[in-house]
Amino acid sequence: MSELIQEQIPPPVKIKKETETEPIKTLEVDGHKITILGTAHISQTSADKVKELIATGEFDAVAVELCPSRHKAIVNPDLLSKMDLFQVIKKGQASMVAASLALGAFQQRMAERLGVEPGAEMRTAIKDATEAKLPILLIDREIGTTLKRIYHNVPWWRRIELYSGLLASIITRETVSAEEIERLKEGDVLESAFSQFAENEKHLYQPLISERDEYMSARLLKECMENNYEHTLAVVGAGHLKGIEQIMMNGRINDPDVTIQQLDTIPESTNWFKFLPWVIVAMVLTGFTIGFMRSHEIGMAMIIDWILINGGLAALGATIVLAHPLTILTAFLAAPITSLDPTTGVGMFTALVEAYLRKPTVGDFSRLRSDTASLKGWWHNRVTRILLIFLFSSLGSIIGTYIAGYKIVELIIGS
Repeated sequence: MSELIQEQIPPPVKIKKETETEPIKTLEVDGHKITILGTAHISQTSADKVKELIATGEFDAVAVELCPSRHKAIVNPDLLSKMDLFQVIKKGQASMVAASLALGAFQQRMAERLGVEPGAEMRTAIKDATEAKLPILLIDREIGTTLKRIYHNVPWWRRIELYSGLLASIITRETVSAEEIERLKEGDVLESAFSQFAENEKHLYQPLISERDEYMSARLLKECMENNYEHTLAVVGAGHLKGIEQIMMNGRINDPDVTIQQLDTIPESTNWFKFLPWVIVAMVLTGFTIGFMRSHEIGMAMIIDWILINGGLAALGATIVLAHPLTILTAFLAAPITSLDPTTGVGMFTALVEAYLRKPTVGDFSRLRSDTASLKGWWHNRVTRILLIFLFSSLGSIIGTYIAGYKIVELIIGS
């Protein structure tokens, strides 16, 4: 983040601390007043406070801690039912959609446990601002961008642990712990979902919290300057209030547009990591060549091991998710081939075959929100089962590639 923080003379910032129950602070930046309300995303009190503030008529704009996609999900709850599953699979977005559904499942569990829909204060802000004919500013970064930056910020060997831990912590537990509830009171769904990892992990803290503090600060400044809003109400999770306040106090945003562009960029993988899949393919093909040069039997043994291990584990992954028998067969036949081409993956083929053989119904799409709240629902709903088939068959093939590769090396050394 050092490249985003430039040495400069901080602009004059005045801070007015309020005394209400909900944490709230009013800043004055370059002639623009910004009142930041720190909310608890599971609190009706926070929703009531939002309503009270908007009703005062003091504000000419309302900013909310939402990105466009999360805003769409709130104003159009039926958006999931219109999802084009085939396009999601073809564009390689299945894992991202699965992660988003898992986060939605976390919200559903909170709602059932506490009787208050998480994000009630955001819904209130949108509703009341619309009725008051005030512009609604979406200041948070896209959830997909945040997840991708988290993925790229975590060492490669921890990525499987991270996402498996995320899915396990959200899907498999039927109850919500007291620690999760307290964390959600101060943060948001993203922070709570990654709570078991983020606490002492700078790799997660930066894209998940500090970057979003800076992103929302930049968005607020940009909107105020471009539209000349005199007094803006910003509704954010209480855990972000301090960070946003400090950024604005210290004048860390020199150019909001530059900051937003940099924080919206998905980091490129390191050069050596880009070529790693091709290196593995080259090693496997070299192993086949050496095997056949030594003897036809050794070469055939290598190919058989490659097919049985790679295809077998991919098929096992599909079987675990109760895929159609033809989908399982597809996993077995496709994995040994797709593993030799890093530009494709067995998950795309298995998901497309399953979607063709067991087409999701309108009911499957309409029940997504409720079905993803339980482990059984993920297996029962055809939409989520297709996503799981994509993930599990891909994971099986990845593991199979390394195990089969090791077996090939063993055969070369042993011969």
